[in-house]
Amino acid sequence: MTFADLGLSDELLRAVADSGYTEPTPIQRQAIPPVLMNRDLIAIAQTGTGKTASFVLPMIDILAHGRARARMPRSLILEPTRELAAQVAENFEKYGKYHKLSMALLIGGVQMGDQVAALERGVDVLIATPGRLMDLFGRGKILLTGCSLLVIDEADRMLDMGFIPDIEEICTKLPATRQTLLFSATMPAPIKKLADRFQSNPKQIEIARVGTTNASITQALVETSNRAKRETLRGLLRAEDVRTAIIFANRKTTVRELNQSLRRNGFASGEIHGDMDQPARLRELERFKAGEINLLVASDVAARGLDIKGVSHVFNFDAPWHPDDYVHRIGRTGRAGATGKAFTLITEDDAEAIANIEKLTGQTIPRIAAPDAGRPARAEAEEEAPAPRRERSARAGRGERATRADEPARAPRAAAPREERAVAPRAERAARTAPPATGPAGEGDAGWNGPVPAFLAIGIAG
Repeated sequence: MTFADLGLSDELLRAVADSGYTEPTPIQRQAIPPVLMNRDLIAIAQTGTGKTASFVLPMIDILAHGRARARMPRSLILEPTRELAAQVAENFEKYGKYHKLSMALLIGGVQMGDQVAALERGVDVLIATPGRLMDLFGRGKILLTGCSLLVIDEADRMLDMGFIPDIEEICTKLPATRQTLLFSATMPAPIKKLADRFQSNPKQIEIARVGTTNASITQALVETSNRAKRETLRGLLRAEDVRTAIIFANRKTTVRELNQSLRRNGFASGEIHGDMDQPARLRELERFKAGEINLLVASDVAARGLDIKGVSHVFNFDAPWHPDDYVHRIGRTGRAGATGKAFTLITEDDAEAIANIEKLTGQTIPRIAAPDAGRPARAEAEEEAPAPRRERSARAGRGERATRADEPARAPRAAAPREERAVAPRAERAARTAPPATGPAGEGDAGWNGPVPAFLAIGIAG
């Protein structure tokens, strides 16, 4: 079967051919015809199967006829993250180059003025994250009553990020008669409930069983300890033929610290996480795509659904907290028929998380021993240093006090005359009552600054 057999327009087929694609993927073969027939759709498929094109292509043909009105988008695509929204926008630009469709991207982390101006001109396709869309709606900058087609992409991630209440509210502001497409890699019960509420007799497509991982990805668990994790990761990076890799961590602070550690050890790495503003995240992605760096340390939210060609490896520095995230993480490699490798670093604390992952995927992931990092001494030194700034300053303060106690001659010169005048009478009284010093500085009664009783003086002398 070819794209021409799916009922797409000649202009769209030309754009697809320009992009180098000749045959549709299984989800595209099954999803595009019912979407062109204006049917509601539920599509369940793992990442890397061509989900995005399966709704972008038919939407372009559906929207080719009609006219956009100010502040009233004709279609709406909801994405969980800014990166995914930008990625869908790139697909519309690529496949819609022979159509005169207008598009607006509503995402956080960028100025709102340009987005509002685009809405004022009228758009055929609005691609948005729920937060920014609700913000603009609350300000009265957008009307959803003219939206006849809704796409909810990565629905399970929307659930994980707490966007379901926002999506439910958005759906109530859309026309009752509309076409609704729902795409997800997994189908938990809350998403099924959402579909039942807001879809009408949807056609359901399931390309892979829920939780199934890509068979072209070689998986392994690498046993290590919390203290040796960084060293183990470096050993894997040196032992494997890593062209490009994404390294996942559970926390944003871990992402930052791990990237700094890799760069100190000579690796060309970058980072992407939720605390970075949108321009910085896009710059890091462009550096990774352009080959300036070959390692990208990422959090789940920032990297969810990213379609980056040629990723040879995925490393889970932390075992994911949710088993669904494991499927999404390793799906960054082995895309579009390519092969890939996925390694997960595990400690004794990860036993429950791994059991849940193996239960979801229905397979036992093989365990392997941690490779030799090659430079253990340097790795150990890195774990000990540099010390936290607060700790270093505290150590410096203790050292300074100790030095001043042992070497009183190093006191500030400017304060010395004033101090001598102030304590001179007391020093004279002490000199009249105290016995002669019996040892070098720092011994005997060096710590006593008052008169010495007679019995102590006898003890010291004897």
